[in-house]
Parts: sequence; structure tokens; C-alpha cells
Amino acid sequence: MTRHLDIDLLRSFVAIAEGRTLGRAAAKVGRTQAALSMQVRKLEALLEQPLLLRSGRGVTPTLHGERLLAHAHAILRQHDAALADLSGAGLSGTLCFGCPEDYAAAFLPAILRSFAGRHPQVFVEVVCAPTPRLEEKLRRHALDLALVSTADEQAPGVMRREALVWVGNRHDEAGAREPLQLALGDPDTLDHRAARERLDAAGRPYRIAYAAGSMAGLLAVVRSGQAIAVLTQAAVPDDLRILPPGEVLPALPSVGLVVKTARARPSALVEQFAEHLRGIVPAL
Repeated sequence: MTRHLDIDLLRSFVAIAEGRTLGRAAAKVGRTQAALSMQVRKLEALLEQPLLLRSGRGVTPTLHGERLLAHAHAILRQHDAALADLSGAGLSGTLCFGCPEDYAAAFLPAILRSFAGRHPQVFVEVVCAPTPRLEEKLRRHALDLALVSTADEQAPGVMRREALVWVGNRHDEAGAREPLQLALGDPDTLDHRAARERLDAAGRPYRIAYAAGSMAGLLAVVRSGQAIAVLTQAAVPDDLRILPPGEVLPALPSVGLVVKTARARPSALVEQFAEHLRGIVPAL
């Protein structure tokens, strides 16, 4: 007797295994709790293995259930992608994407425009924040995925590297002042840490004139000529200038750009957007 894994059964199983309660899963897939229970029993009979452990607090996958969950995600992604491609319908739905403000200015228009051209039925919500704040949101599942920076040169999945550069007003010599006046991001951001570490190592006196997560505020201070900043090279506005490293300013490191998802097994929609980022960001 030939056995087949039914797509509807797998989709219901994934909803239950991730939602951890029949009530949440039923609302997500539009079925009654009784219908979902029956579908799980069909799967368990087909595979001849228990897939879910039931308790007063909900359900959790068994060891066999966890193994099926991994296969189910892969099967559903391929199924949905093939259906969308061959039917011409494309993907649909909403995803929440996080991006630092400097990358948003440099890359976001091209990212969103090209993705919308391929998947016009997808609505992308964008949240701009420094990398540490985006990673916090990913941990809370407040985002589906994010484009973030990493200082780890061995980090897997780095799509491109961006040089960190000193940036100042075109008509001011703020970079030569003593002590050096700095406009930086939050204390735990890579620009803030890199600037202070390199200046400390070089023995160059400095003072933090502005430190916050707002790119608009940071750029306003730099444009006023009161301080210099550290930005990724691709994000330097045309009205500001890159200050070359040398005797006055130490050289800065580069950072890597990576895509992170909130879930280890993202939905087909999130995976498609992540693949889109991996394809377009290196070329921007």
C-alpha cells in the first residue's frame, strides 16, 4: 500500500505544533478543533507514530513530531513556491521586516520595489531600528526577519561587507578638534563601539556630543558642524564627506550584513523575502 503525506494534513499539523494549542491552530487554519484533532489522528495512523503530547496546558510535539515538523516546513515551502510560480498568482500576505536606518536609506527602496514587482500581493511592514533593538524584536517574534550588522568576521551567511567610515560636514574641520566631538548611535551599536575602541587604542581624546538611535538626529548634529559620526560607507549622504583615516583619525573596521529570521523554520513568504534579500543586497 502506497502512503502519501497530504498537504492539508501537514499544514494543520504545523499550525498545531507551533501554536501549542488547538484553539490557536483552529483560528489560524480556519477549521474546528474537532477537525484538527481528526487530522492529527490520521497523520499518526499513517505514520504509525505518536506526533503530539497532550496536556492541560496544550500540546507539544513528540520526538517523531519534531522530525515531521522539519520535513513539513520544507515540503510546504516547496509546495507553495511551486504553486505560486506555476499559477502566476504569486505569494500573498503580510510580513514584518526590520532594517537599520542607514541600510534603509541605502538599500530599502530597491529591495521593496523589486520584491513588489514579483509579488504584488505581499504587504511588507518595515521597522527601522539599530541592530541590537532589531535582534531583541526577533527574539520576541515582533519581527519576521531583519537585515542586521555583525562584527564577527567568521559569521555565517554574510552577504556583503561594508566599511565603517568617519563622516563630517563638508565645510567644517570638526575632525581636527581637541577633544574630538562625536555623534554616535546607542552605546551597544557597532558604530559606537568601533569608534571608541579605535580612538582609545590610538590615545586620541574625544567627547560624546550626541548618542542615540535616531539617524535623523545624528545627521543633524554632523550637518551642524558640531561633531563627526561613524556610518557604513554606502549610507553616507551626498552633502557630507568621508574623512580619511590617518594621523588624526584611526582606521575603522568593516561590518557584515546578514539576514536573520525570528523562527528557525520560517514560512514560505518569509523564506522568499529572505532569499530575495540574499540575491539583491550584494549587488546594491
